[in-house]
Amino acid sequence: MDKFAGLTGRSYRLFDYFGAKDAERVIVIMGSGAETCEETVEYLEGKGEKVGVLKVRLYRPFDAALFVKALPETVKAIAVLDRTKEPGSLGEPLYEDVVTACGIVCQSGNAPWKDFPVIVNGRYGIGSKEFTPAMVKAVFDNLAGERKHGFVVGIKDDVLGCSLDYDENFNLSEEGMNEAMFYGLGSDGTVGANKNSIKIIGDAKPELNAQAYFSYDSKKSGGFTVSHLRFGKKAIRRPYLITQADFLACHKFSYMETFDMLANVKEGGVFLLNSPFGAAEVWKQIPVEAQRRIIDKKLKFYVCNAAQIARSTGMGNRINTVMQAAYFKISGVLAEAEAVKYMKKFIEKSYGKKGADVVESNYKTVDAALEAVEEVKYPSSTEGNIHMKKPFDTASDDWIRETLGAMSVQEGDKLPVSRIPEDGTFPTATTQYEKRAVAERVPSWNPDVCIQCGTCSVVCSHACIRMKNLTDGELAKAPAGFKAAAVKPKPVDGKKVCLVISAEDCMECGVCINSCPMSKDPSRPHALSWKSYADDAAYHEEQVKVWEYFQSLPEVPAGEINLGTVKGLAFKRPLFEFSGACGGCGETPYVKILSQLFGDRVVIANATGCSSIYGGNLPTTPYAKRNDGRGPAWSNSLFEDAAEFGLGMRLTSDKLAEHAREVAAAAKALGIATAAIDKVLGASQNNDNEIEAQRQNVEALRAALVKETKPLAKQLLSLADHFIKRSVWVLGGDGWAYDIGYGGLDHVLASGRNVNILVMDTEVYSNTGGQMSKATPIGAIAKFAAAGKENTKKDLGMMAMSYGYVYVARVSMGADIRQTIRAFREAEAYPGTSIIIAYSHCINHGIDMSKGMEQQKSAVSCGLWPLYRYDPVLKNEGKNPFQLDSKEPSTALEDFMYKEVRFKSLKAASADRADALLAKAKAQVDRVWKEYKYLAERPF
Repeated sequence: MDKFAGLTGRSYRLFDYFGAKDAERVIVIMGSGAETCEETVEYLEGKGEKVGVLKVRLYRPFDAALFVKALPETVKAIAVLDRTKEPGSLGEPLYEDVVTACGIVCQSGNAPWKDFPVIVNGRYGIGSKEFTPAMVKAVFDNLAGERKHGFVVGIKDDVLGCSLDYDENFNLSEEGMNEAMFYGLGSDGTVGANKNSIKIIGDAKPELNAQAYFSYDSKKSGGFTVSHLRFGKKAIRRPYLITQADFLACHKFSYMETFDMLANVKEGGVFLLNSPFGAAEVWKQIPVEAQRRIIDKKLKFYVCNAAQIARSTGMGNRINTVMQAAYFKISGVLAEAEAVKYMKKFIEKSYGKKGADVVESNYKTVDAALEAVEEVKYPSSTEGNIHMKKPFDTASDDWIRETLGAMSVQEGDKLPVSRIPEDGTFPTATTQYEKRAVAERVPSWNPDVCIQCGTCSVVCSHACIRMKNLTDGELAKAPAGFKAAAVKPKPVDGKKVCLVISAEDCMECGVCINSCPMSKDPSRPHALSWKSYADDAAYHEEQVKVWEYFQSLPEVPAGEINLGTVKGLAFKRPLFEFSGACGGCGETPYVKILSQLFGDRVVIANATGCSSIYGGNLPTTPYAKRNDGRGPAWSNSLFEDAAEFGLGMRLTSDKLAEHAREVAAAAKALGIATAAIDKVLGASQNNDNEIEAQRQNVEALRAALVKETKPLAKQLLSLADHFIKRSVWVLGGDGWAYDIGYGGLDHVLASGRNVNILVMDTEVYSNTGGQMSKATPIGAIAKFAAAGKENTKKDLGMMAMSYGYVYVARVSMGADIRQTIRAFREAEAYPGTSIIIAYSHCINHGIDMSKGMEQQKSAVSCGLWPLYRYDPVLKNEGKNPFQLDSKEPSTALEDFMYKEVRFKSLKAASADRADALLAKAKAQVDRVWKEYKYLAERPF
């Protein structure tokens, strides 16, 4: 330990004691929780309590003599805290070592105490639970009272009854400590701004200690974030979240109806709200529950229309700079002029590489924000009738509403153990209840202009835009605000078409508007245009009722939909909806298409990555089900083994189907349900209609088998589901497919088994911070390629084609939706292995996500992403299996590249290197195009 101190300047003993020299109650702990214990001990000791904490610095080898020597001789009761649970053991590891050490020293006759102290075992921080001073006090209270053994603190264990109660309002105050909380929306820049704020204050006031912690939910950008900032004159020993802030900011107005955040601000504190309503209007627009909090706590209340300022200064949805400037203006942490100087210094440092235009936009935003902050002079009583939403209020299931609903509003830590499923399973189709309402404005449909092409619905990354047919009678019952139009291009008597947007699920990404062919000419009315809630406060409530009515309308019958067309897909309910993906995500439209085409029978093996996070999120799951309960079956194993995992699903499914047919044949030989078995065994399942017919056959077989008493009939009944064709898909990103999981992917491709693979290629490790992958193109900056990637991208499609019996397609929805749909249908119909490589624009590219589909189109037109399909079935027919589906490059590569930060940041930092890599990329594009063209035109 002395050598460690000499190397690092930090001095530790094997065991460090802090507290009263005559302590009677002592906590033994190791790790970060020791800091919380030390802070609480200091407070309690100041109140006259004889308490202490012994920090274990080196766990093993465990020196028994030194451990006992470090304890005060006066100790009467010890609580040993472990952050682990070992079922079946007498206690957790540290506890067992402490008991053994005390026993060994007592046995040797060297113990300093006359009576052996009481030693109890407890657990804390399980499941990443907080460990706060209130919980530390509860542990000391237990030592003074009941001395419960095997307890847990921080979790309400109402099953075993072993939890300690604690006072949630117990909080340690410290002179000179300033605590601030910021509630933000992922990707709005809140977290980045607060990281800069910590640095700014650290530079401006070096005498202060600073701490920052950022908590997120598990969604991608667009999720819930809370920034916790502390500043103090003394060393900060608080490795836990703030629960009583001096300053609290809400960066998303809709959060006011969802989260009870004002419970976390001190009396007399400061509250800043990003609001589309000014100081004179805002009071009646926030829930009465929030009004009551503000009044009771005598808060200083300020508003700022950050969203409007950000849009007007070219910042888009990134309100970070606005709210940061407002924070410095009203918090008093720094003088306004000093804060502005440091803010602009850090803007240059943070965004200089992204271009002078980005820096200038931030400068303008700072200046505008300082002028826009208004103080709200609120009354002494509540006004209006707006109330906080009850989470998941539309769910009929009590458990979904009360348990998942509590988790959705950040109240999951308060749930008792009894509310958690015993087997760990969670229901699907629960994102429909979430209704995050993060959009400040939503698309509005003009039925007179719309040509009903369905493009907006298909490209919507969150499945918020839906189309249905309805009768004149159904339209007559619709609520106010519900729109419909005659069927186009040829009207149908008694029938109308409606296009409805789920306003509470919309992410305001704008992809639908930018993709709509009837919303491009600024001189003419648009089919889709923005509608701001600030312009019409009643619009939100109206659209909620419109969506609810739309959901009650019957789905369009399968026989009336052509799923080979864009318009047909728009009328088919997605079985993947409202995911936690980034707004405008380039991956989710492909998953949505898959769910519409095959969702009633699909089994998905998902690689770890973005698609596993937004696909298997908690508390909600985006994979949905039809009215009859059929929907995707989904699972994630490991990052690297998704292909093998999917192959296992395929082999198991095939074996069970084979076994079912064998048992059916044996049952038929015994005269069991012969007619029903003949229908099931003789049915083909080559399209959706035939699969639905087979389902009816299986139901008839079930009905016949229920009447049978022979054991073989019962066995066949248990296998009946396996007569229906299953579609096995493996989903993942390029990090998995090109890199970490490529070995398994290649094994599955070589197997020739009927496994379908979808690679959503973002050309970077999107889920883990944007590292370079073998899919990253020449010239792109990423982590581990800070100077631009030099090597060419792996051609995964050509490698798969080399087997000759694998269906391969490269698609880009923004370039050609029809080709994308065709590739999915051909891949699923192909009896062997198939792989689709789908270009997926990504927030890590540094693009305007509203124009993601346009970037997809540009990637194809510049030749960087040629579209093709390789179908071995054509080879068997004597035709060329390789079909080049895109035209010769017609736009400049640099026009595509320099719309993305991943390319243009290199241009700004090193123009010569960027030019050299651009030339190399152009040569690569030219070479690949010639090779593909040769393959498409070669005699066969």
